[in-house]
Amino acid sequence: MKPTKSDGRRFIITSFFFILFLCTLASINEVRFDTLLRFGRCALSKVPSQTEKFLTPNDSSSDDIRILLGILTLPDQYHRRHFLRMIYGTQSPVGAKIDVKFVFCNLTKEDQKVLVALEIMRYDDIIILDCKENMNKGKTYTYFSSLPEMFNGTENETTPYPPYHYVLKADDDTYFRLENLVESLKPLPREDLYYGYVIPCPSMDPFVHYMSGMGFLISWDIVEWIRVSDIPKKHLEGPEDQVFGQWLRDGHRAKNRFNAKWSMYNYPEPPTRCTHALWPETIAVHLLKNQVKWIHTLQYFNVTQNLKPSKLYHIP
Repeated sequence: MKPTKSDGRRFIITSFFFILFLCTLASINEVRFDTLLRFGRCALSKVPSQTEKFLTPNDSSSDDIRILLGILTLPDQYHRRHFLRMIYGTQSPVGAKIDVKFVFCNLTKEDQKVLVALEIMRYDDIIILDCKENMNKGKTYTYFSSLPEMFNGTENETTPYPPYHYVLKADDDTYFRLENLVESLKPLPREDLYYGYVIPCPSMDPFVHYMSGMGFLISWDIVEWIRVSDIPKKHLEGPEDQVFGQWLRDGHRAKNRFNAKWSMYNYPEPPTRCTHALWPETIAVHLLKNQVKWIHTLQYFNVTQNLKPSKLYHIP
């Protein structure tokens, strides 16, 4: 049967709507066409969607709190670092981007140079300060004063400022529950802040003394002040957390102070004026000196409750 002109027009109209349908379908799938019909074709070009731009893995909202959690430890503490990587790697607090870094001074042994280098290659979570290991001779100063040069003005043009809203200095025998930490920080200022567990233990006034070394947090502007001020440089030796508090007093810094007691405390046993029973509102538990105390603490907070069932294992 010979095609008629009517059939030809019907074919052209049908083809036109089919092509238009394909273009619309492509647009729905976030494909932009630069020219709808050019010589009878759709010229299509892929553009990143809003999801691809801002919700890619490891990205966070610009409103998220950025925290550097620096755990001061020693180069030879390999097993402790691996253990803490599990502890913090299984926590995903909403509304925050938290980088956990292990901090120690210069390596002194050949095995350290190999093993620590392997850790860096695998985990990229180690900061090696240019200092000699010490407890009360300036390690805390070296830690804070080194951070602006490390994190400000990187080659990555998308790096926000400040790189971190808060910097935390923590002991490696302290367990931080990151979700509770973040919730406690949300209503607080992001400048001139000094946060932690007030010493002495009975005190509730953060303006009288200083914050315990179990873990205290400061805002980024104080980090930058430590780097440039002469006050810390003139007073490096002594009990470092007490000395740190003295810097802030002498420099008239940290007008915003927050006492996190009793959400931060020492492990309940042996009982002292700094201990507290484990309780749900906990932010940090200190003095977890052995595996028994760690396991008891982790069991109390039921940290494995989100373990997915699998045929590959059976954990009663």
